[in-house]
Amino acid sequence: MTVKGYVHKYGSNIDTDVIIPARYLNTSDHAALASHCMEDIDKDFTKKIKTGDIIVAENNFGCGSSREHAPVAIKASGISCVIANSFARIFYRNSINIGLPIIESPEAVNDIKNGDLVSVDFDKGIIFNETSGKTFNIPPFPEFIREIVRAGGLLNRKKER
Repeated sequence: MTVKGYVHKYGSNIDTDVIIPARYLNTSDHAALASHCMEDIDKDFTKKIKTGDIIVAENNFGCGSSREHAPVAIKASGISCVIANSFARIFYRNSINIGLPIIESPEAVNDIKNGDLVSVDFDKGIIFNETSGKTFNIPPFPEFIREIVRAGGLLNRKKER
């Protein structure tokens, strides 16, 4: 599985209240959540992104509450994956559970700039910054995680079986 998109880069400690503000948690509609994704940190986020784009962040992305709404909003907005130095543990788990691939790679984060074009090959374990020409090796996703992501989430994967 490979994704390719332009980067939207953020700093450290981007919490779930910034990813999807609590005032919008009265819905579970994915499109409604996506329409408010990142608006408290980047008012134009939903206007700028195109399907397949990638979020890159520094440390502790997805910290805060354990709400599943945050990765749902990101995925539903069209983001194909998130690359960061580190993730909050519950955010990491929630992301995989809903089929949003996330990657920890400090080396890639240090190189990648806002607006760069980046491709990620999850099967081979490669991040390629097409703008800088640099390649970063990452551990490939285990097969069971690739199956969950390909199915669109853990529940969909269970239904397949």
